Amino acid sequence: MKSIKLSIVALLIASASFAQVKDMKVVETAKVANTPVPAVNTPKQSAIKWAEEMHDFGDIEKGKPVTYEFNFVNNTKETILITSVRPACGCTAANYTKTPVKPGEKGMVAATFDAKSASPFQKTVTVMTNEGGVESVKTLSFKGKVIDTATEQKADIRS
Repeated sequence: MKSIKLSIVALLIASASFAQVKDMKVVETAKVANTPVPAVNTPKQSAIKWAEEMHDFGDIEKGKPVTYEFNFVNNTKETILITSVRPACGCTAANYTKTPVKPGEKGMVAATFDAKSASPFQKTVTVMTNEGGVESVKTLSFKGKVIDTATEQKADIRS
């Protein structure tokens, strides 16, 4: 009998403590909701003029990497430096103009896609520049379809 009474008391204490925790979470959530969110330092869009921001490779052969060179002209009144170029995945490599680009001069970002599997694709390359002492960003993209010519040749032979 004593153990039943102790179990009931323990159950009541446990349920009361959980109820308090739930109320505290509601209060904490309300406090967080009223707290102003600090501004995130997001980079501005780049002002340089790109000849093309999206390239379509069309159909490309599996196993043969392809490269496209995105060209730009520095149409600002200041010297620009590409600080980094980040491909979105490991199947893409990038090369770029590493020297400062003066006003009116041209620069480039070359993206090489390694076509290892037959399927449509769309990839991006993020370009970070330093324009007027402020970090700026531009996303370039390319797409296409990788075809497996060996599979197609086998299908033609069977026909």
